[in-house]
Amino acid sequence: MKKLILIRHAKSSWDMPLRDFDRPLTNKGIADANKVFSNLGGEIPPTFTVWSSAAKRASETAKLFAQNISLPVDVIVSKTELYTFDSAKLEKIIRSCSNDCENLILFGHNSAITDFVNKFGTIYIDNVPTAGLVSIIFETDDWNTITKGRTVKTLFPRDC
Repeated sequence: MKKLILIRHAKSSWDMPLRDFDRPLTNKGIADANKVFSNLGGEIPPTFTVWSSAAKRASETAKLFAQNISLPVDVIVSKTELYTFDSAKLEKIIRSCSNDCENLILFGHNSAITDFVNKFGTIYIDNVPTAGLVSIIFETDDWNTITKGRTVKTLFPRDC
């Protein structure tokens, strides 16, 4: 069995003339992420791998997650290829995960995340909001063979 927790980066700022890749989180984004992460309950498995898009807003969200669960930030694996809005590319990256990893927590971007959870999950979600979390379990031991999984948790800032 494989468990995937997808987290969309928190709300980011458009106020500064920066490249999209370099946009930081807003104060509201930080507050929303902290709300979600402080309400995770038993959702986080005892062992897991954390991947994050290298984009500033995603990596800052991943660091907030780490702080909330007392995880050293140096275990977060930054992946430039996760800076994608394409669900097919996201799927390919997830399928590349080592089978030694039972539980993958991934920080990324829309529309890739919403499209992925609607293809592989059992709950249709119109739009995974910023700082939104969706957890899916796959009945397989091989990331490369994931098919339709079961959505076991959604947690959005409005729910907290």
